[in-house]
Amino acid sequence: MPGVIDQFFDYFSRITGIMMEQRLLGAVVIMVLFAVLALLVDFFIHRIFDHIRKKSKVDIDNTFIGRIHRPAWITLVLVGALLAVTWLGLDQRIHYIATAIIKTLLIIVFAVGLGRLMKSICHQWWVKRRQGRQIIHMFENVGRVLVLLAAVSLLLLVWKIDISPLLASAGIVGLAVALAARDTLANFFGGINIFLDKPFMTGDYIILESGERGEVVEIGVRSTLIRTRDDEQISIPNSIVANTKIINESAPEPRYRVRIKVGVAYDSNLEEVEAAMLKVAAANQSIAHAPEARVRFRAFGDSSLDFELLCWAKTPADRGRVIHELNLAIFSEFQKRMISIPFPQQDVYMHPMQTGAVDATGGERK
Repeated sequence: MPGVIDQFFDYFSRITGIMMEQRLLGAVVIMVLFAVLALLVDFFIHRIFDHIRKKSKVDIDNTFIGRIHRPAWITLVLVGALLAVTWLGLDQRIHYIATAIIKTLLIIVFAVGLGRLMKSICHQWWVKRRQGRQIIHMFENVGRVLVLLAAVSLLLLVWKIDISPLLASAGIVGLAVALAARDTLANFFGGINIFLDKPFMTGDYIILESGERGEVVEIGVRSTLIRTRDDEQISIPNSIVANTKIINESAPEPRYRVRIKVGVAYDSNLEEVEAAMLKVAAANQSIAHAPEARVRFRAFGDSSLDFELLCWAKTPADRGRVIHELNLAIFSEFQKRMISIPFPQQDVYMHPMQTGAVDATGGERK
């Protein structure tokens, strides 16, 4: 075994000596070796990882594997070309230009591959989400811009172009833009807060602190749109949405609690009243059966016994219609069962004035 190792090193030293004498041949050998290595890597990624990808349930992993195999073998070929150029020992100026060109190609390959990978991941994320699609698209665009800026900066460094004046100018321009667009930036970061905190989603019914109620139609980069029950569209800047109190009627459960208050006469059969109200709730198709509807005796009123029907509409959008239907059905059911719904009344008694009574001024009335 030691003899085999010695023979290998002896053979390797001979090859290296020949490559040192024949620089062009050495460069060709390096290119061929890296080309073979690139083919093997591409085969490994394309075959074995493709087999793993078919069995994997994680789409992001699948996307990552599918997007890296081509940039990987191209990178190996370019690295081989860079080493081959270095091995040739060319003139300093020619060497600088050749290596700068290869490094430029490497930067372009990395930038294009990273941009495509980011696009695929954002697209799959976009497909799976009900809300925040505009935010995801915005992140994709911002990421691609950052990759482009990084690539341009690296290219300038590779070609030894001084970027200090450009950075100073960019800082001044960025500060001026930030001051001029502070409201836009506030809305932008407000949209990010909504996207991360998820206080509501598209399709939810919300109530704003100012009292407006409606369905969330769209959560945009700058503003959130809601549609009221009067089919009016309200656009609210995200900076306001992120810093105000909002009631989400669709969370944590999509159903909405309905309260129906009704008063009955004092001589009513209370068990009959409760049975009638529960029957009405059970007959309505828009009422959820879990949790079950319930009736509560709330108070002894001035003219009536005050009851309240508590039930849950399946969706907040049905609130108005459900209240209307329940009121009609309760009134009809009470009429069938001869249950009286009293109206407020007040009795006034008139006492006759006695003769000789003293009035408020102290004088005697005649």
